[in-house]
Amino acid sequence: MNNFQLEALLNETLSPQLIKDYCPNGLQVEGKPDIKKIITGVTASKALIEQAVERQADALLVHHGYFWKGEPESIRGMKGDRLRTLIKHDINLLAYHLPLDIHPQLGNNAQLAQLLEIDVEGGLEGHPQSVAMYGALRHVLSGEELATKITQVLERPPLHIAPEQQDKPIKNIAWCTGGGQDYITLAAEQGMDAFISGEVSERTTYIARELNIHYFAAGHHATERYGVKALGEWLAKEHGVEVEFIDIDNPV
Repeated sequence: MNNFQLEALLNETLSPQLIKDYCPNGLQVEGKPDIKKIITGVTASKALIEQAVERQADALLVHHGYFWKGEPESIRGMKGDRLRTLIKHDINLLAYHLPLDIHPQLGNNAQLAQLLEIDVEGGLEGHPQSVAMYGALRHVLSGEELATKITQVLERPPLHIAPEQQDKPIKNIAWCTGGGQDYITLAAEQGMDAFISGEVSERTTYIARELNIHYFAAGHHATERYGVKALGEWLAKEHGVEVEFIDIDNPV
């Protein structure tokens, strides 16, 4: 597959043109034209790039790429080191941020819902491009039971902030993978029993307690492993490309 054909295929699947993002989506660094092996991962860190070099990959497909709005534009230091390595080894870098969060089958939110046995009902923001989702657990759980389930599925314990009614059962639930903790207020306003995201802010504690909603901070990296992994598996199954997912450990 040609690198531009790969980008066109991913754009057709993820529709990045439909959502306003904080970074460019698609082919961020152009490498060799022929794509035979793709490495997928969450973030285009130096460690992941080195794994792609070691495995002689032609392309790196990630959720967190480069060129974020507001970051320094100079190609130096850490950014320069990463880009030099990609260019030296002629490796394409493709990245999809919010489009990969919201895809209804392959997205981070959809994949997390499958893992946690949540039936998706819609977008928390009330439109198809909503970054946060809501739905219902297939079985009513207590806060402790859901924390245990998250631990088992993601292989790391979440931070659980219980509401003032600590024994409040959880059925209706909203979630947003990554850094979506501030959607907790919208979730509470819409009557959700709990909200799951990756990160947590100081204010989140008081919002959860005072708006009577469970909050689970399950890890930015941990909640966003599964979208790019599913995307790579789809490419391998439907288009015959060799794809390998590599998980670079990140406790955040």
